[in-house]
Amino acid sequence: MEDNNTQKAGKTLRGTVVGTDMEKTAKVAVSRYVKHPKYKKFIKQVKKFLVHDPENSATVGDKVVIRESRPISKNKNFVIETNETTAK
Repeated sequence: MEDNNTQKAGKTLRGTVVGTDMEKTAKVAVSRYVKHPKYKKFIKQVKKFLVHDPENSATVGDKVVIRESRPISKNKNFVIETNETTAK
């Protein structure tokens, strides 16, 4: 009874590849803006995720969409879903 067009569970984030030194792994920086509770100013916060890249297709500077998945290793919980730089 499950439809094939359903969305996959988990978070999806958009970020930039900042490192590809490891085998089948890329480091992706995801930035977001958060409002400071006291001063009400928006501050840019950047968090870096280790992401599984099975084909080693990502290069530094690529814009990618990452999706949350099962734990692949101690620090890897995301997989590269699409590479927006090569999709154009």
